[in-house]
Amino acid sequence: MNTSNPSNPQLFTLDIGGMTCASCVGRVEKALIKVPGVEAASVNLATEQAKIRLNADSEATIDSIITAVQKTGYEAKLSTPHHNTQAKSSQSFWGADGLGRVLLGFALSAPLFLPMFLMPFGIHWVLSPKWQLLLATPVQFFLGWRFYKAGYKSLVAGVGNMDLLIALGTSAAYGLSVYQMLASPHAVHELYFEGSAVIICMVLLGKWLEARAKQQTSEAIRALQKLWPEHAKVIDSSIAIRESSPLDQYRDLPLEQVFPGDRVLVLPGERIPVDGLILMGSSHIDESLLTGESAPVKKSIDSKVIGGSLNGEGVLAIEAQAVGIESILSQIITLVEDAQTQKAPIQKLVDQVSAIFVPSVIGIAIVTGFGNWLYFDSASIAILRAVSVLVIACPCALGLATPAAIMAGTGVAARFGILIKDPQVLELAHRLNIVAFDKTGTLTIGKPRLLNVISFSSAVNEDVILTSAAGLQLGSEHPLAKALLDAAKQKGLTPIPPSESKALPGIGIIGKPSAGPWIGQNLCLQSVASLTANPHEDEIVQKAQACFDVGQTVSILMNQEISAPIAIIAFGDELKSNALEAITALHQLHIRTVMLSGDNTAAANRVGNSIGINEVFAQIMPNSKADVIRDLQSSNGDGKRQWVAMVGDGINDAPALATADVGMAMSTGTDVAMQAAGITLMRGDPTLVADAIDISKRTWRKIQQNLFWAFVFNCTGIPLAALGYLSPMLAGSAMALSSFCVLSNALLLKRWRPSHS
Repeated sequence: MNTSNPSNPQLFTLDIGGMTCASCVGRVEKALIKVPGVEAASVNLATEQAKIRLNADSEATIDSIITAVQKTGYEAKLSTPHHNTQAKSSQSFWGADGLGRVLLGFALSAPLFLPMFLMPFGIHWVLSPKWQLLLATPVQFFLGWRFYKAGYKSLVAGVGNMDLLIALGTSAAYGLSVYQMLASPHAVHELYFEGSAVIICMVLLGKWLEARAKQQTSEAIRALQKLWPEHAKVIDSSIAIRESSPLDQYRDLPLEQVFPGDRVLVLPGERIPVDGLILMGSSHIDESLLTGESAPVKKSIDSKVIGGSLNGEGVLAIEAQAVGIESILSQIITLVEDAQTQKAPIQKLVDQVSAIFVPSVIGIAIVTGFGNWLYFDSASIAILRAVSVLVIACPCALGLATPAAIMAGTGVAARFGILIKDPQVLELAHRLNIVAFDKTGTLTIGKPRLLNVISFSSAVNEDVILTSAAGLQLGSEHPLAKALLDAAKQKGLTPIPPSESKALPGIGIIGKPSAGPWIGQNLCLQSVASLTANPHEDEIVQKAQACFDVGQTVSILMNQEISAPIAIIAFGDELKSNALEAITALHQLHIRTVMLSGDNTAAANRVGNSIGINEVFAQIMPNSKADVIRDLQSSNGDGKRQWVAMVGDGINDAPALATADVGMAMSTGTDVAMQAAGITLMRGDPTLVADAIDISKRTWRKIQQNLFWAFVFNCTGIPLAALGYLSPMLAGSAMALSSFCVLSNALLLKRWRPSHS
């Protein structure tokens, strides 16, 4: 199956055409769920997309799923990854939601409704019935044909939608006017052509405003899409990359023809087309639209660069490592698109209401018509008030309330390096009262240095210890491993490769040196927290106390053959310069802070106290972090549940990130951690934690505000229309205005700026 998500053939996205309200969303979802093999489906009105997940053994095809959607009266096609937003952003002037149709409608309708505004000035001018019919007919059946078409399809499908309400309402007003004109040719004041025409014009205006607002909510994705250059300068494979190499021999290839391993030339001021490693040159790189980092970052040989970032003053030769959908830019766009397509849990309530909304409104309109007819003995009054009910009740605002806020909130957050990939986060973030931090790489820089080697035997040379310990770490990407290998390199020592080695998750690494005094013996480099069953634990802790007192991280080199310690190896890792600011910002939000560390209690407390952490959990094994999170969630003495966020960056943080109510992963960490988290922070900046909570809370408030006003609008508008306080023309204007207000309120989120970064 050709899907829009090659990494998961059971998940793909469709572009849905013709949806106009929340009822449409529910109808498309219901049709998709009924297709055999479809496990789950989520439809979004604002993005006009459906995300579908198939069962593992599903035999459903894309064609069968598209056919199911089309049978409900809507259009469907497979979405092209990362191009749908750009396609939708370019609307034709005379398109279905184009400005041309709106202007034409008002030009034809102006002679019909202008006499109403002239009457207060004593000017009683009105068109003849034939001219009114001539002007209203093209508005009704040409510009309004879309409502008849969509309304008919929904009727055939046995359901109703906004288009059906508009078609019924305007047809009733238009039909009544034609009847009055034929029955009483001179009774011009009893014609309602202007009502039906203006209703259609106002709805078209509302749809045009909606379309424009939807484009604005998707600006973040379009800005990211524009970062991709169309071509790359691929250096000829015969050229050796050196400072003196002439790099004018290259081919200008389309980006889709560039592969990992290709060497790409990037000139000053150009966009970097691929993720890769700098082979030659140095420059300042602007990554602001990708990570939110405002200042250009200095990059030189062996530095990693991100495709889509802007090269500064230098000429760079880059080896491509990830291209196209594998690149970080593509993954960022996918995360944002997924977040905007998914539904917040509160949307389920909206969908349930919308499922019965349109049939209920039609019922209310019928009751209104008969009631007014019996009370006033006037068919015209009865029809006009029924029409007003049909028009005012269109659930456009209800369907746009949640997705518009999610699109705007996640979009502006992405601009500043905060990727919210799970809309459920938006409903949980406002409840948070505890934030737990992993220490290394989250509050600290994550680049420890070897500070001290303390031998347990004066007969053993420090260099011998270092070569054996560093040898165990050959090939490891762990920060402490890199610190050992860097220290050996600086001393000119060659690490002793082990004849065999094995990583011990949460403990350390064990192996047999192939040379040196411990040849063939099992040596284990492990954390202090893993020594609980060792008989030498007290002796080790006592000897390492001086290291703990100054906040150093300690590892122990053990001889497993005799269960005896060989040496204490101490590392230092600096706190990030803004760690204190990050903790202070959370305290200002009345959020309690916690730090989880595998370090000794004294060392961990020293770090925690220096930045004002409320509570420190030390000597925590990685597999115990999730247990600490669960304990924190139920730690309140009064029995109230606590809402906990976890911030981490390593593989060992993944269980805790998944257990927490809100997981936040630093993108400077591992892919596993980012997959387990609901929020990814694109910079290793702890102040983004408070900013992420802030934008999540603001987005949640916008969702609440939008839903409140959408419900209030419908609940108050329907009675007013039924009692005659709203004419059909005013009802049409109010309905269009409600959708515009909901979208405009959501767009206020675009003004948000991080306050702590």
